[in-house]
Amino acid sequence: MADGPSQVGVAASADAETASPGAVQTALLLAWFSPAFPVGAFAWSHGLEQAVEAGAVEDAGALRVWTEALLRHGTGWSDALLLCAAWRAPDDPAPAETAAALQPSAERRAEALALGAAFARAVQEGWGIAAAACAYPVAVGRAGRAAGLPLGALLRAYLQAFAAAQVSAGQRLIPIGEIEGQRTLAALAPVWDAVAEQARAASPDDLGGACLGADLASMLHETQRTRLFRS
Repeated sequence: MADGPSQVGVAASADAETASPGAVQTALLLAWFSPAFPVGAFAWSHGLEQAVEAGAVEDAGALRVWTEALLRHGTGWSDALLLCAAWRAPDDPAPAETAAALQPSAERRAEALALGAAFARAVQEGWGIAAAACAYPVAVGRAGRAAGLPLGALLRAYLQAFAAAQVSAGQRLIPIGEIEGQRTLAALAPVWDAVAEQARAASPDDLGGACLGADLASMLHETQRTRLFRS
């Protein structure tokens, strides 16, 4: 799709941050954040596998609390700010360097970089949009800017996909049923919407979080004896 950027392009202005996506842009967002998009997110649990084994996440209610904490105070928040920085300044190397440095464990670093590399490859080869391999939120922010996607819509789609990946992992690990998984996602929808708005209005000084349980789980997962996931 060599003419992708011209089809979905919008002016890079303040209005572009809050604009409603058009039909082609909506289709692009749905494709990029579909479970079928080949980033390999299904292989990573973000430390959830260890939390389930330790008994910290035992049911759908605990999974919702876990995922909400990640969105508000952990990776979801940090990723949202990094995505904003990359969208606003796609040629700045700092967001990519910061994103790699922020990872609390070897597995989480591998997760961020592997997802970002797979996303960049799929966007470039499948959609004809220039993208370079780097940490996932930065790759999304840069590609979204190149494609002319509004920042607000891009943020919401990214955070929804992040939450959906956690719920999907929880369905396999706890396990919980598909309907319970959908109820969990429905409960989280106002959370990712609020985090997207807060991140768009935040400054780089707000980068960082405190989700130590998830960070420790990702470290302990590296030595977990039986594992379904890579993180």
